[in-house]
Amino acid sequence: MGNKVTRTDFEWTDQEEPHAKRRMEILKKYPQIKKLFGVDPTFKWKVFFLVVVQIFMMFVMKGQSWPVTILTAYFFGGVINHALMLAVHEIAHSAGFGYEKPMANRILGMFANLPIGLPFSVAFKGYHLEHHRYQGKDVVDTDIPTELEAKLFCTTFGKFIWVCLQPFFYTFRPLITNPKQPIKLEYLNTAIQLAFDAVVIYYFGGRVFFYLIGGSIMAMGFHPVAGHFISEHYMFNEGFETYSYYGPLNWVTFNVGYHNEHHDFPYIPGSRLPEVRKIAPEYYDMPSHNSWTKVIYDFIFDPAIGPYARIKRKEVKNVDHEAKSLAQGPKTE
Repeated sequence: MGNKVTRTDFEWTDQEEPHAKRRMEILKKYPQIKKLFGVDPTFKWKVFFLVVVQIFMMFVMKGQSWPVTILTAYFFGGVINHALMLAVHEIAHSAGFGYEKPMANRILGMFANLPIGLPFSVAFKGYHLEHHRYQGKDVVDTDIPTELEAKLFCTTFGKFIWVCLQPFFYTFRPLITNPKQPIKLEYLNTAIQLAFDAVVIYYFGGRVFFYLIGGSIMAMGFHPVAGHFISEHYMFNEGFETYSYYGPLNWVTFNVGYHNEHHDFPYIPGSRLPEVRKIAPEYYDMPSHNSWTKVIYDFIFDPAIGPYARIKRKEVKNVDHEAKSLAQGPKTE
């Protein structure tokens, strides 16, 4: 089964998350960063292009053998779908059309959701914005593994299995630890997605449907692009709870690797996050990652790292109102 992890509990703290305070310090010193807020006008066209690529690939994959389907899903289709998942992440921060047009953002999110195969774009937003506002908060921040996960997957082999099963934990953990009453748009998201899936199966067959949904699942598990799930908040260095990644895979993940920058300024589009680091470099001179593949390797084989290597909070202290509003986004969204 391999080495057992050395941690037996999460890292508990009564300190507030670091991003609200750093956000205000940076804005006070570099007010020009506010000019980066807003919408990247090219973003929605990138989303449109990625969806069209996957629709084109449905015709390409029709009639292919299972080995070709599986390999193409892992090395190509899964990467495209993972990019679309991160497009949905951007859309949760109103990156499509800005906070003045919430319904347009919702529709774009549902459109980006189509090739992924499972409906999640509407529900994701509520949970994700809570992750920003209450980072590390016990129960509320569903990005953190449960106690059961940490206890079950506490060996080298166990952590490998946990990495492979990440898509299922990310899907079902919120429903168990912090269930929410579905809103009407979630039902619409589900209906549209199921209709799209039915069309794919009827006209293209189960193998093409596997190319889509199987690629999504594989690219969320033991896959280089999925390294960001671990690199973002697992405690590789004592006392640091958010990490940026500055490697080449940012090109296919809407710069999600710029994660300290993103949590500091969640309403700056991913395409502009490198500018934040250029403007305020002294604030980002902290531990970071340059390889998501190495992140996965270290997570599995380093006994000091595992599901317990997360900072958690039982209480959330009051933070500056302006800082909190910047994290939550405008009230109209």
